[in-house]
Amino acid sequence: MEPKKRLSIEEKRNKAVVDLINQMFITADHKVTYNDIKDRKDDWYTQFTMTTAQCEEWVKWGVAYLRKNLKMNKAFAEREMGWINLQWGLKIIDYTN
Repeated sequence: MEPKKRLSIEEKRNKAVVDLINQMFITADHKVTYNDIKDRKDDWYTQFTMTTAQCEEWVKWGVAYLRKNLKMNKAFAEREMGWINLQWGLKIIDYTN
């Protein structure tokens, strides 16, 4: 049996983006995956929505994912999820000031 190939840090980061986006769609109850949107050049992230509670659930999941899979400390994982949410997060439909 051949040993499992270890992923480089770049491969781990790329996989993390795919996994985080897929989980975001699952959490927001959309039947879409990363593969469905990866080649789109439009503002796809504004065409799907999620609630504040769903966003918080996804961010919490993402922090745990980043800590486990990329060995980030909690503060760094939270900051990364903030950037990921800013860049690819879905539009929040129940946001109030």
